[in-house]
Amino acid sequence: MKADPAITLELVKKCTRALDAKKAGDLRVLDVREQSSITDYLIVATGTSDPHLRALRIEAEKVLDAAGAHIVGMDAQRESGWMVIDAFDVMIHLFLEQTRANYSLEKLWKDAKEVDVASLIAEPKPVKKAASKKKTVAKKKTAAKKTVKKATAKKPAAKKKRA
Repeated sequence: MKADPAITLELVKKCTRALDAKKAGDLRVLDVREQSSITDYLIVATGTSDPHLRALRIEAEKVLDAAGAHIVGMDAQRESGWMVIDAFDVMIHLFLEQTRANYSLEKLWKDAKEVDVASLIAEPKPVKKAASKKKTVAKKKTAAKKTVKKATAKKPAAKKKRA
């Protein structure tokens, strides 16, 4: 059974943000729902070295685990230059630059809709709560009291001149 599309998209956002935070290169997200019966989204990213690929994979796994996503499979053969994490509705492909160029997944899925990564990475803006009337009235009263105190404060007496 497929997950709720909104939940799947939220998982894609979390994975994309995590990979971006770990400096994944050429980060792309492909919406393959109309082309594939096995997954909804492909996340494709480039690492700079084998240790960087491992760090990206570990970060993606942490996000998937925290979200309660089931990892169906993983192929992370040492020094192959390509790691895949299959979380059913989301598949993450991590490549070294040369390996990514060799396989050209984006060309294989050229009919897929590319999702704007910048919009996925953007953190939602916090919603500001309107100040309650009590707080607003209290602030106005406090400000008014301060103004009155300043206006009524006594000035120091002027010194008398001696002749």
